[in-house]
Amino acid sequence: MAPDFTKPHHLPKLRGGKGHADPYELPRQRRGTTPQMHGRYPDYDVLEEAGAWDEPTRAVVLARIDDVPEREFFTDAEAATLTALCDNVLAQDSEPRIPVLAFVDAKHAAGKTEGYRYAGMPPDSETWRLVARGLDEAAGGGPGVFAEIDADARAKIVDAFASGELEAGVWAELDVSRAWSVVTRDALAAFYAHPWAWNEIGFGGPAYPRGYARLGVGMSEAWEGEEAIHPDPVEDVKRKGYE
Repeated sequence: MAPDFTKPHHLPKLRGGKGHADPYELPRQRRGTTPQMHGRYPDYDVLEEAGAWDEPTRAVVLARIDDVPEREFFTDAEAATLTALCDNVLAQDSEPRIPVLAFVDAKHAAGKTEGYRYAGMPPDSETWRLVARGLDEAAGGGPGVFAEIDADARAKIVDAFASGELEAGVWAELDVSRAWSVVTRDALAAFYAHPWAWNEIGFGGPAYPRGYARLGVGMSEAWEGEEAIHPDPVEDVKRKGYE
């Protein structure tokens, strides 16, 4: 039976035990790598353009694939819980996955900050640790238990986290909405800095030294990816029930 394209199948709470989330409308990746090997640009691999980047840029980008940092900051239990959180938020439900938490860990192990902090909030590194503890408490157990519950239960907790509705325990002392902003900011920055995400969204990669010249509406460089599907975004959002 053909999949029902009217349902947002990628959402864990809606997939009904049918296995990993595979957006049925997106083609499988044929060149390069994307998270879960699907995307709108199935014949595009940004790494084929690496020769057009300057050497320092090329080294930095390729290291995100070939030299993933070892974990130094989070404990085993914290890493399990927070990896499960990041995978849920970023819809990384099967391999290959971008190792988002490894880059978040490296950031906080190095003591890097955004240069600001929300009023009334602890340092971002402490916020991440409190979030791990709070998610485990919400899952009804001790360290790491959030990663062990089923996908639907995790999705419900993440939904409550995103909506600022978690209460008691850690959440009675931590601004839930601000904590959500802190962790999603770091997770999204790590995800979209990775070339596999660039393949997924058709990003052409670093502009230096070649640069972009075709900047008009509907124009693109010859070396940029070509989108395989062209849904109307307004209708697509309505059809998938995201409004």
